[in-house]
Amino acid sequence: MTHDLTRPSRRKLLKMTGAAALATPFLSIRAAAQTTNLSMLAWYGHAEPDVVGAFEEANNVKFTPKYYTGGDNMLGLIAQSPPGTYDVILSDGEYVQQLNAAGYIEELDPADYAFDDFFPEFQKFPGHWSDDKLYSVITRFGFLGVAYNTDAFSEKEASTYGLYADERVTGKLGHFDWHLPNLGQTSLYAGNPSPYDIDAAAWEAVQEKTMGLRGQVGGFFDYGGTFSSLESGQMVAFAGIGDWITGVLERNGAPVRSVIPEEGGLQWTESFSIGKGSQNQDMARKWIQYITSPEGQAVSASMAAYPAIIPSKAGWQVLNETNPAEAKRQNMVLGERNAMDMIREGRIQFRQLPVQQSLEDWNDFWSDYKGA
Repeated sequence: MTHDLTRPSRRKLLKMTGAAALATPFLSIRAAAQTTNLSMLAWYGHAEPDVVGAFEEANNVKFTPKYYTGGDNMLGLIAQSPPGTYDVILSDGEYVQQLNAAGYIEELDPADYAFDDFFPEFQKFPGHWSDDKLYSVITRFGFLGVAYNTDAFSEKEASTYGLYADERVTGKLGHFDWHLPNLGQTSLYAGNPSPYDIDAAAWEAVQEKTMGLRGQVGGFFDYGGTFSSLESGQMVAFAGIGDWITGVLERNGAPVRSVIPEEGGLQWTESFSIGKGSQNQDMARKWIQYITSPEGQAVSASMAAYPAIIPSKAGWQVLNETNPAEAKRQNMVLGERNAMDMIREGRIQFRQLPVQQSLEDWNDFWSDYKGA
């Protein structure tokens, strides 16, 4: 047997590493382990400490977020970035198919995720699968209806999109500046049961009905402006939003609320995918597993930036145990009438991309409406 004289013996190696440890007494074993940096592309709030803090601590992870302001902005950011830039991508449900078609997200293994915990309606959510292959996992959703100032209007008065045309709203109607939710609401108001799947005549009618509101409008607002204009009372009615905005203000004592009107409401949906070319796919998968676990779902429902309903029935149970007031406020109490009943009764339609028109058609009209 020969020995490599240039290689230190095991005993000598132990002495060397021991000396190194003594030389750096304040370097804990955990700190010495390399922290995984996980990049996240998402709406604001998803990588904040109230959501990711426990996961970061348990897994020696640090999230680096890039926040976007809408689906088109999200697609643009990915298109301008090299593959692998984003480990996890949060997207609105209607954009998953576009992400997949463009090759921006990885295929996922359904067995990795706790779909058995989910309500049946969400175990195979439309658009998140393609040819029985999974590309995104739904994590949260909410309803869009009429947002209103409770000092100015009763819930009954706000229970129709007709409130937007009320003379008491003149100059005080706000729009969240995104065409999909606003035009979807107008389409429901115009009597279209499938608000995004409309023919040319119905589309023309939606445009006319929308333009008829232009004199009512007090402004078009981004995320922050929507909050401040509702909180201050500058706007007394708001189109294109729901409890994801008013819920935060209501929790802080502002006299605002959202209601699903008689014409029906829309559902926004958020889901996580793993970015194509991510170098941290194992940890990205672990994150999605956490946020869709019962405990992670309860955290997501109560997110400080904006609340949401969660698709996991097991998550509902945890939320009712840990935060019963929020579970009741968001209509997520099992054993009584709740948010799932509204979906099952057909009062809620998924927000989606236009079917018979192009996305550019809707976007161009929205620009014309704002400039009118």
